[in-house]
Amino acid sequence: MNTLLNLVKRHKAGEKIGIYSVCSAHSLVIEASLKQALSDNSLVLIEATSNQVDQFGGYTGMKPADFREFVLNKAAELNFPAEKIILGGDHLGPNRWQGLPAEEAMANADVLIAAYVEAGFEKIHLDCSMSCADDPIPLSDEIVASRAARLATIAEKTAVKAFGKSNLVYVVGTEVPVPGGATEALKELDVTSPAAARKTIDCHYQAFSDAGVASCLDRIVGLVVQPGVEFDHTGVIDYNREKAQELSKVVADYDNMVFEAHSTDYQTDAAYKALVEDHFAILKVGPALTFALREALFSLCAIENEIFAPEQRSNLRDVIEAEMLAAPAYWEKYYQGTDAQQSFSRCYSFSDRIRYYWPNANIIAAQAQLFRNLEATGIALPLLSQYLPEQFRAVREGQISAKPKALIIDKIQQVMRSYAKACI
Repeated sequence: MNTLLNLVKRHKAGEKIGIYSVCSAHSLVIEASLKQALSDNSLVLIEATSNQVDQFGGYTGMKPADFREFVLNKAAELNFPAEKIILGGDHLGPNRWQGLPAEEAMANADVLIAAYVEAGFEKIHLDCSMSCADDPIPLSDEIVASRAARLATIAEKTAVKAFGKSNLVYVVGTEVPVPGGATEALKELDVTSPAAARKTIDCHYQAFSDAGVASCLDRIVGLVVQPGVEFDHTGVIDYNREKAQELSKVVADYDNMVFEAHSTDYQTDAAYKALVEDHFAILKVGPALTFALREALFSLCAIENEIFAPEQRSNLRDVIEAEMLAAPAYWEKYYQGTDAQQSFSRCYSFSDRIRYYWPNANIIAAQAQLFRNLEATGIALPLLSQYLPEQFRAVREGQISAKPKALIIDKIQQVMRSYAKACI
């Protein structure tokens, strides 16, 4: 049995357990997730999104097989058991090709799905919600489900051809916020209505049956809904379980299904616990992890500035700003306002568009210089206490070293520990 399906069955049997999904392709985030799972003796769910990783390389330059190798190599370095890794594909569908006519976009999505399945990804989020160039806006539930069933058919055939059988599990549903956070200030959100959730399920069940893949209906383990959580550039809308109680009851009618909650970044420990108890048992986290990475690196830059003369510094923050200004495509549609407001958002927005720039060669070189500088001199404990107080305590208690990489990974794990407390 698929390990994620088994976990969902345990949740459905009454165990208050869940799993958080690490949505990142950054090497330090992946390492932090594996170390956290080692510490917790738990499964780890790592997902690539359709814009990060596709058959053409995505913005990371990785195809699905490359991403799988990348994760497994990191796991081998840490002696993490491969059988405890679940690889997932997020928002798989025509998302990357919305500017094309629907049939061309779906043809690309067909290849995308096959590439993910062939590479050994077992959790597949089918997302065909986006309108393509010649589509109406919005698409009907029936069209969305029909396209998802088309991709499921390809996924099932590909799995059988590649592995002799299909152990794939599916997530359906599309009522999610803007990936990476809202672009405008938010005060509250409407929770998905129970009727809308049931219609999504019914349409997918019918479409899967019509497409001849009814055999995998029991392997639809997740329904994406809006439980009322979101973040914008500077604020967070917290989970209000009272507003979500009627929605929470919907999955009681389906033996193998829980909810998958997107954009759960920056919620409180109490909110994560309540979400899992209310059957939002798959919690997606992405920007909060690279936000923590960025916080740690900026803190290390501040420490570097205390120790080194200007001509010796890495100037990582300046390099990041220069590269973001030189190639604004990843942030300019999201960060509005004056030059000063945009500058603030580029550094500090919860949506963390910096995450798209970490593969940049000049940024990589500056980060390497930062590491070399601080490893050469060491980090004085008073400076560590000033700029990374939680990691200072961990160093003093002998839990981690005062090396730049160890400090960053622990900072990322702070986020994961909050999720783990609610899920395990």
